[in-house]
Amino acid sequence: MIFSEKIARLATEAEGKLAQRFSEIDRVSFANTQKVMDSFREHRVSEGMFQSTSGYGYDDRGRDVLDEIFADVMGAESAIVRHSIVSGTHALSIGLYGILRPGDVLYSVAGKPYDTLEEVIGIAGEAGNGSLRDFGVDYLQTDLNEDGSFRFDEIKATMEQHGTRIKMVFVQRSKGYLARKTLSVDAIGELVRFVKAIHPEVYVVVDNCYGEFVEEREPCAVGADLCIGSLIKNPGGGMAETGGYLAGTRRAVELASYRLTSVGVGAEVGATMGQNKPMYKGLFYAPHTTAQALKTAHLAAYVFEALGYAVEPRWDEPRHDIIQTVITGSEGGLCAFCRGIQMGSPVDSFVTPEPWAMPGYSDRVIMAAGAFTQGSSIELSADGPLKEPYIAYFQGGLTYESGKIGILAAAQSMDEAASPNNR
Repeated sequence: MIFSEKIARLATEAEGKLAQRFSEIDRVSFANTQKVMDSFREHRVSEGMFQSTSGYGYDDRGRDVLDEIFADVMGAESAIVRHSIVSGTHALSIGLYGILRPGDVLYSVAGKPYDTLEEVIGIAGEAGNGSLRDFGVDYLQTDLNEDGSFRFDEIKATMEQHGTRIKMVFVQRSKGYLARKTLSVDAIGELVRFVKAIHPEVYVVVDNCYGEFVEEREPCAVGADLCIGSLIKNPGGGMAETGGYLAGTRRAVELASYRLTSVGVGAEVGATMGQNKPMYKGLFYAPHTTAQALKTAHLAAYVFEALGYAVEPRWDEPRHDIIQTVITGSEGGLCAFCRGIQMGSPVDSFVTPEPWAMPGYSDRVIMAAGAFTQGSSIELSADGPLKEPYIAYFQGGLTYESGKIGILAAAQSMDEAASPNNR
């Protein structure tokens, strides 16, 4: 792929400006890799743990040790990691249904959760489909301030008004399809301390998708009762081909495990069917792979900002997840962006992304993902709803070099689409 002199020059300029940021990313990656390897060593990971089990999966040592390692790495008391969890939304649903009961209130304090949770909660979709609302769980929401901080006064008033009916305070760490900042682990820790001072028994649950290994600590390390994510995002390191995890306090994980299988059985069963090795290997790679995605995001922020687009975060700002946004300003710009990402991908580079009415989303969505694993967000991918201001959301990059190619392809595609001869 040949890039124009303009785009190539921007990339060289960006890398010079980003040298210090890249060095800090490498430092965090080393610290997190050390944490993973220390846990592998402590739990005496061996070849035998990669063996397959079938049926009930009783006495699957590899499965049980992987749970313990995830708990260590996440700063949690307990964890469940399963290839049978099909997505981040599935993992989150396990946690929500595991803890909440009829008459309880689910309270989201970082705005509306990700689109695919709307029908799970019952704020969208048909009645009778089995949403939390169908089972008598109510929903409340408080948005973030414009600067991305929590509205502590409103949170306190809401919790005092509804008392112990608020069983769960829910936090989405990443922005999803909202135009807001991603939450840092420190900010989540401050929230945990605040809500526990009001109601110590409340469960604080964090949608941790896209945030793992970006910082040196995870939400459980600052008091979250449960943090949840997908293995085809950061913690799978590009190696796990499916799966998800839930980590947190023993009681929260136990309740979630009862929803995963059945009450009284929980995490004691579950055949691994040969999937242990890619999950172990993925966790081993995860800090490094996440670092590659972060470098790709910083590069993209610089390049697109230099081309005149509004981006968030900006190229020189600290990051708390791997997501980068670019306000393209038009349907044509968003589609051109996604076409460039697809063109710069290792798989299906010849395919042209088209918008479509994707299940679980309220607007038509365009998605670009030339990934080895379908839907893998740690591999370079981009998407966005076709609505104003036509924001492109993208993330990933298994290697910085391949991520760089994808970003430059997207920049060139947009630059060409915006040229006078193409208007």
